[in-house]
Amino acid sequence: MDFKELLTEDRAVSPVIGVILMVAITVILAAVIGTFVLGLGDQVSESAPQASFSFDFSSNDADDTFDGEVDDNVTVTHEGGETLEASNIGIEGDNSTGGDLSGPGFSDTISSGSSAEYEHVNSGETIRVIWTNPAGGSTNTIARATAPQ
Repeated sequence: MDFKELLTEDRAVSPVIGVILMVAITVILAAVIGTFVLGLGDQVSESAPQASFSFDFSSNDADDTFDGEVDDNVTVTHEGGETLEASNIGIEGDNSTGGDLSGPGFSDTISSGSSAEYEHVNSGETIRVIWTNPAGGSTNTIARATAPQ
């Protein structure tokens, strides 16, 4: 065996690179197929909608029967962005004094200019517009505002 010939020969490089590429392609295909088989592909495409909401707080000027404090109202208005289904939207407050937000809520479809009024907002309370993924699982806060004190 001649050592010079052994050092200059490079025929084994091509098969090694070929094997590495085949393994990489197999791993990538397995990951893509696995995400769709396990249902993760549907959740990736469902992201929170892009919508803008405004909050208009107004005073009720009357004592609340729940806690003896004056509660305010809030009007939540869809300013722009995607049209939303009311069944996927919730309006929640942190309700630090135990009152519950009440009101008729939004109609079936929430488009630009739609608004809804809610009562029993406490001063300093944070009001949130929460979107629930219709495919299930996740919720996202898409707008929030704090009532004046």
